[in-house]
Amino acid sequence: MQPTSTPHPHSPNRDTHRSVSTSRLLSLDTFRGITVAAMILVNNPGDWGHIYAPLGHAHWHGWTPTDLIFPFFLFIVGVSISYALQNKDRAGLAGKIMKRSLILFSLGLFLNLFSKFDFTTVRIPGVLQRIALVYLACSLIYIKTDTRTQGWLVGVLLVGYWLLMSFIPVPDFGPANLEAETNLGAWLDRTLLGGHLWKTSKIWDPEGLLSTLPAIATGLSGILAGTLLKSSRPEAEKAVWLFVAGCFSLLGAYIWNGFFPINKSLWTSSFVLLTSGLALQGLALCYWLIDVQGYKKWTKPFVAFGVNAITVFFLSGLIPRILNMIKVQQPDGSEIGAKEWLYQTFFVPYFESPYNASLAGALTFVLIWFVILGWMYQQKIIIKV
Repeated sequence: MQPTSTPHPHSPNRDTHRSVSTSRLLSLDTFRGITVAAMILVNNPGDWGHIYAPLGHAHWHGWTPTDLIFPFFLFIVGVSISYALQNKDRAGLAGKIMKRSLILFSLGLFLNLFSKFDFTTVRIPGVLQRIALVYLACSLIYIKTDTRTQGWLVGVLLVGYWLLMSFIPVPDFGPANLEAETNLGAWLDRTLLGGHLWKTSKIWDPEGLLSTLPAIATGLSGILAGTLLKSSRPEAEKAVWLFVAGCFSLLGAYIWNGFFPINKSLWTSSFVLLTSGLALQGLALCYWLIDVQGYKKWTKPFVAFGVNAITVFFLSGLIPRILNMIKVQQPDGSEIGAKEWLYQTFFVPYFESPYNASLAGALTFVLIWFVILGWMYQQKIIIKV
């Protein structure tokens, strides 16, 4: 998805760095890059047993900074859709959308299969799979409906999901509830995908089928934000409206939280309002600083992440799996994976706190990708999925 926009004038005293293509919205690439870099950081600690609380997900109800990352990305997918598809020839566009969605879904399934390739127990849902489904639904909605309809659909999806989860009895269990193993979404996942769910739980999935509905609302909120950014309003005014919309979304989230708690694994409607509200404010800040005020010099490392977001996410998930296949013999005769050996050799001995060692390992992994992606950006290498 390649967003397009008219380059904004800026003071000659400020940096004139631009994205690989001047047609891209630099603030969007930057916001995407920050989000993806954060995603890689939290997904690759040195030791999963020792992570600081903000770098882990909330146990159930509630939220941490880590819980914001995935919905931010889906929000950005929505913004990108509004730019990428605005002037496309509608003939055959639906087929291209479905093809791209299939590729994204297949990449996610490949990661889940690697390296055992056991189709009998492979997890079918996943992060890339959810991105694929949200992209598919939001893109088709965008090319088939107007802005008013898209806004109504956000409301219908959020209210409808709340009604389903809060009032529909769960078959074979009883009353509606929001517990991990007995809610309606978990029952649906077991019924349709039994044996192909998240290996940690095996009987429910944080990227399950039913919770994809409010995730689509997250993507649609991004589309609405993108529509505002493309409007003829003055640039500073657009930044203000994005921020104000974020404030109203946050207010709605905390009101709804009283009876439909904020929960990332369930992707509750209050969670959508919370994360979309914060994403609106984050994008407003980036847009105002970068595209309105023209402060662009600091963006380059993050833009390098943003323009190859899917590529780095896929490879950052694949490479650790490959390293774990390489076995290193220990002095006692046992074997450990190369990833674990690198961590035990180059990080653990130099930090008194295992939490600091784990964080250092994650930061190093991100910095390595900064170097790789920075080189790709300089060479104008953008891998489109």
